[in-house]
Amino acid sequence: MEEELNSSILGSYEFWNNLYHEEIENFYDHGDVGEIWFGLETSKRIVNWINESSLIKKDDSIIDLGCGNGMLLIELSKLGFTNLHGIDYSSNAIDLAKAVCDKEQCSVNFFVKNIVDDVFESKYKVCLDKGTYDAISLDPEDAKSKRLSYIKNSSELLEDDGLLIITSCNWTDVELTQHFNNFEVLENIPAPVFKFGGKTGKTVSTVVFKKKR
Repeated sequence: MEEELNSSILGSYEFWNNLYHEEIENFYDHGDVGEIWFGLETSKRIVNWINESSLIKKDDSIIDLGCGNGMLLIELSKLGFTNLHGIDYSSNAIDLAKAVCDKEQCSVNFFVKNIVDDVFESKYKVCLDKGTYDAISLDPEDAKSKRLSYIKNSSELLEDDGLLIITSCNWTDVELTQHFNNFEVLENIPAPVFKFGGKTGKTVSTVVFKKKR
């Protein structure tokens, strides 16, 4: 039986919408794009993997599920990727992402949508997730059913042989593989390893999944 994470305010819509309300004010006042979740180095590893992958073309459709300030997509845009989309259930996050994107003179399509509940008409070659599955797993209101909806919907959102690249600080590579067993594991993107008390571990796990036919 799978164990669920303890619920947290970090899993609530109110927390994220309030956070991005503050961050968009800071952006307009000081030009600060806001928090880079899991750190800049983690983002670089993801962007570099995508840029170097023979499986992904510059014009392939890529969507970030819970894009926040949009920086992951903006960095991909700067590398020449042209079919970029970002969703977030927080309208404040989308407002921030659009503002940052305009400042950086990048082309990304941002829109308010919820991967757990909403219906999507388009399909994508790549789905990105850096922390959204974590937040869903911490939701104070029925996290397990929302996790399962996410897993189902993310698969349906992908084209045949599409890729889901998910980064988590709450679930290990092994746990993610168990959760997303309707996908094929393509690769684990390496992250720095630490040792403590005779054990080794990572602060984040990034797994590249491929949709099964």
